[in-house]
Amino acid sequence: MSDVFDHPWLGGLFSDTETAAIWSPDRQIAQMLAFEAAFSRALGSVGEIPAEASESVAQKIETFEPDMDALRMGTARDGVVVPDLVRQLRDAIGGDPKAIHSGATSQDVIDTALALTLKDVNALLTNRITSLLNALKNLQVRFGNAPLMGRTRMQAAMSITAKDRVMTWSDPLEQHCERLNRLSPTVQRLQLGGAVGDRAALAPHGDAIAKDMAERLSLGNPSKAWHSTRDAIADYANLLSLISGTLGKMGQDICLMAQQGIDEIAMQGGGGSSAMPHKQNPVLAELLVTLARFNATQLAGMHQSLVHEQERSGAAWALEWMILPQMTQATARSLSAAIEICRSISRIGNQDRTFR
Repeated sequence: MSDVFDHPWLGGLFSDTETAAIWSPDRQIAQMLAFEAAFSRALGSVGEIPAEASESVAQKIETFEPDMDALRMGTARDGVVVPDLVRQLRDAIGGDPKAIHSGATSQDVIDTALALTLKDVNALLTNRITSLLNALKNLQVRFGNAPLMGRTRMQAAMSITAKDRVMTWSDPLEQHCERLNRLSPTVQRLQLGGAVGDRAALAPHGDAIAKDMAERLSLGNPSKAWHSTRDAIADYANLLSLISGTLGKMGQDICLMAQQGIDEIAMQGGGGSSAMPHKQNPVLAELLVTLARFNATQLAGMHQSLVHEQERSGAAWALEWMILPQMTQATARSLSAAIEICRSISRIGNQDRTFR
């Protein structure tokens, strides 16, 4: 059974291929191997292993292709993919076993891979928010002075312009873009703490190794491990829900504006009905509402994942794996759908009417 994001036909509505590619198994493994290669090079840079050997090992790590079936079985056994990945690396590369992963832990690998993944997601979201803001500004230029009936509690109130309505969609997005710029460094961070987060197994070079790795991976270098302090991840999930929630408000407005008898917006394309050929359903606008509500419900789960016991949790940590990728895909799909809606709009407002 597929979820809606990769379902054979539901995926046509819900999926976002660019975000799905970022979270793909091959891309995730590549991010984990990037950690291991950077770690081996850092060991060489501080003299834990010979520099020439560390570079040779790192290059072999970067081109390694793991046995995915073995990784699946290893994850079922160990609860994480890294132990079997490290076993495969050591078997394939040989040489000094200290050159691979020695002193690091599974969570260091997976959380750093997450940071690299979110770095790619953030670039995608930033580009789409910028594109959507441009599309909304274009709507203001084209239709901004057209009259609309302002409505409060879904009842006719006072006359406004199309620009007034569109600005309630665009203004929060500008703030979300600023929030994303502020939050990105808090989730784009190296994880390197070792067994209990204190880098004891890497002494006396732990901080130097972390500095070297962070520079190689273009990630932030926190002063300590964040194994069990996940507030930055929860804050990031909150922002995803804010973005999709703003777009849900836009979608809800458009659905109401498109009602027969209201007719405050006209769009090209739209959804057909199997029983009523005369209908043109506002499918993408409805999708914005659905995705907003989806992310709002998932946010509670991300706040549950804040509750890590002691220095590491398997249960709370794994909950993030189930929820966060879907939230990013829902947010990215919301943005692409909103851009598509803006491009399809041929009229906003009642250009031949004046409200008094």
